[in-house]
Amino acid sequence: MLKVIPECPACGTKLRITSLRCTGCGMELRNDFELSPFDSLTSEQIGFLITFIKQRGNMSSVQNELGISYPTAKKRLDDLLSALSLVENDQQNSQQSKDERSIDMTTWCVQENSKKASDIIKRKLIENNGRVIVHTARGLPCEIRAAPDGVSFLSDKLPINPPYRYEVFDVIVNLLVSQGGRAKKGNGRNHRLGEPECNEATVVGAIGYRYAHAESGKSVYDPVFVLAAVLEWADIASNERGELVLTTHYQEVCDSWMGDDC
Repeated sequence: MLKVIPECPACGTKLRITSLRCTGCGMELRNDFELSPFDSLTSEQIGFLITFIKQRGNMSSVQNELGISYPTAKKRLDDLLSALSLVENDQQNSQQSKDERSIDMTTWCVQENSKKASDIIKRKLIENNGRVIVHTARGLPCEIRAAPDGVSFLSDKLPINPPYRYEVFDVIVNLLVSQGGRAKKGNGRNHRLGEPECNEATVVGAIGYRYAHAESGKSVYDPVFVLAAVLEWADIASNERGELVLTTHYQEVCDSWMGDDC
């Protein structure tokens, strides 16, 4: 049986149903029946809608079943809402304007089972369409955005160029693991690299030495208040007063993972 078409194939005018026939007795009803918005959906939109309902709106499950990325799933949902006229015009225009500024992350690759902090955070950013709000230990909001290059991230609280690469999180986690799961944050604002509050045993010192490859005695930029908030958001480390502590969940992951990256 053919699917009802919503528009005239000749001129594109919206079609209406004028006749209904009973398959049992053959009786016909003639009137002017209007098609529903669902009759205008494409096969792809119908398939997405069925999957979305079956998975109870869980986007991760929708992604897995359809084999698509989060940005693709989000776009299909937006298109579906638009096709069903469930988005106001000003909201739709705002969303379109936002989408024009968004980054195409459909080609980005992250190892699905990787337990590296950098991969976990990058993967979670992709799942959140490249933008999240994290909170510092004082409760201040920080915007974290994926950078277009696919290897670094941006923040309204980290106005530096070039921006930090995801690998900075691996440097921090490696320090925590080497010290039994915890390390002092340190103070790079009032101390130089190598001093007690900014030595290689502190988070800010480890970043200065192992990420920035700076020399002792140099002044270093202190990004720890933001990076610690990101690690807590990703459930990798607890952002405690004066120190970072690996979460029990991530510690168990590290203990069970046979690899050199953790």
